[in-house]
Amino acid sequence: MKSGREAVLLLGGNQGDCAGLLRQARGLLSQQAGKIVQQSSLYESEPWGFSSPDWFTNQVVEIETTLSPQQLLSITQQIEKTLGREKPQGARYASRTMDIDILFFDKEIIDTPELIIPHPRLHERLFTLLPLDEIMPDMEHPVLKKTIRALLQACEDAGRIRKI
Repeated sequence: MKSGREAVLLLGGNQGDCAGLLRQARGLLSQQAGKIVQQSSLYESEPWGFSSPDWFTNQVVEIETTLSPQQLLSITQQIEKTLGREKPQGARYASRTMDIDILFFDKEIIDTPELIIPHPRLHERLFTLLPLDEIMPDMEHPVLKKTIRALLQACEDAGRIRKI
């Protein structure tokens, strides 16, 4: 019997020991946010939206949580800081040790200045769709009304990505 709500998160970074930082992020999420019930493989991908020689390592995790979406956002931002994330002024996309995006929270649709769920660009990004497709291909996007598999098949992102 489920005791919480399902949240789907994308973890990623391209600075430092990326696999080790992802492991630490999963540990902190387990301690502070909820039980990890599924996790994808790790994927390496070219930077999206900016140039860097350092590829990103990404992973999707599904957690069962008793937190609200806003509480989860606060905890994920604190975990990013704990793992060394610094947000440069003015840059929308930049290299980082850790980034945690909330992709889905149950079937909720949230649009506030602080938080947009489902993540507004997830359907444009192979580095998000491939790990999502690995663990939940039949999940339906609550806004676009298409499965993850259908979104992946329609995605025009030409960035290079590989499962590791």
